[in-house]
Amino acid sequence: QVQVVESGGGSVQAGGSLRLSCTASGRTGGRYTMGWFRQAPGKERVFVAVIDWSGGTTNYADSVNGRFTISRDNAENTVYLHMNSLRPEDTAVYYCAASVYGPYQTVMAGDPRGYDYWGQGTQVTVSS
Repeated sequence: QVQVVESGGGSVQAGGSLRLSCTASGRTGGRYTMGWFRQAPGKERVFVAVIDWSGGTTNYADSVNGRFTISRDNAENTVYLHMNSLRPEDTAVYYCAASVYGPYQTVMAGDPRGYDYWGQGTQVTVSS
């Protein structure tokens, strides 16, 4: 069992920045590919960014590419989502997820079916 916990959400004006954090714990020696997803009110959950366990490979949704950066500190079992140039359309609940068993290509493509453990989410609100 892996526990995933997000933090760092909040409210910010358009053009501002936020950093989300996600810790994954519970599986000794585990190496997880970690992803961020978001869900706006009345919409489905969508992929935002993913980073493999080594931190060497990342992938981003087109809507955030160039504005968001995903990174990780394996010594701290923590993944970060640095969000810059935020827009009102970035408003959503942001979820962190860990993949233990999912096929690599599926997971790195941002397919939520490849992720095994999910956090409870953290709210990000961007005002215009």
